[in-house]
Amino acid sequence: MKSSERLDLTFAALADPTRRAILARLATGEASVQELAAPFEMSQPAISKHLKVLERAGLVSVDIDAQRRPRRLEPKRLEEAAGWIERYREIFEQNYQRLDALLDDLKGTPARSKRKK
Repeated sequence: MKSSERLDLTFAALADPTRRAILARLATGEASVQELAAPFEMSQPAISKHLKVLERAGLVSVDIDAQRRPRRLEPKRLEEAAGWIERYREIFEQNYQRLDALLDDLKGTPARSKRKK
């Protein structure tokens, strides 16, 4: 699968607040579907559908432990998405620094060395 396809699946999975909440829960450790469904007012099959989206995106994996099928967070895809976002954040930061320098030139003041985050 291409990097762009993986990013598409990742961002599509992250677009839903329920799936983001599931990922936040899994960040604390593995959990069963029943444990993941507990805080939501939706059926277990609905949570399972959300989990399938997360699994297809590579954000969650399933382990088979006797009769349990615990889900766990797979951080690699999140790291890829964060890296993609960071590259664009750096580009925007450079653009802001150039704009700051231009505005300082227009005002006749010395350019600032770094823009505050």
